Amino acid sequence: MQYRIIPDVVRDQNVRLLPADGTVMDAVRYMAIRKIGAVLIGKSGILEGIFSERDLLMRVVAKGLDPDQTILGRVMTPKPETVTPEQTASEALERMHKGGFRHLPVVTADGRVAGIVALRDLNAVVRRQLEDELRERDAYIQDAGYGATH
Repeated sequence: MQYRIIPDVVRDQNVRLLPADGTVMDAVRYMAIRKIGAVLIGKSGILEGIFSERDLLMRVVAKGLDPDQTILGRVMTPKPETVTPEQTASEALERMHKGGFRHLPVVTADGRVAGIVALRDLNAVVRRQLEDELRERDAYIQDAGYGATH
């Protein structure tokens, strides 16, 4: 069984898009309160970018920028890679591995943000998928009589 991004990984997410003209400090406070590693940037349900802990470190702190004065649109990752709700957890995990990132926005065919997936969430789902497949194979092998002595 292939687990899909929605509903197997993302369920009932209340996604809030932060405005590109908001400050880095606004985003950092929101991330701290929600205990999340990335926020989506956009308006009216349409994704413009993503801002992550890595962006904070590399584009703000390392450059000595003031988080209270720095606008998100200046330091976010614009037009990030995305996945669709119908894609599998394995596909999303592969894309993250190849791209070297830990968060992927989930965007519907009409361009609306449906959620965000994190690497840790995908790892858990893919592990569960593999465990399910092993159980199914074990059940098949036992039902088919493989390995039974006669």
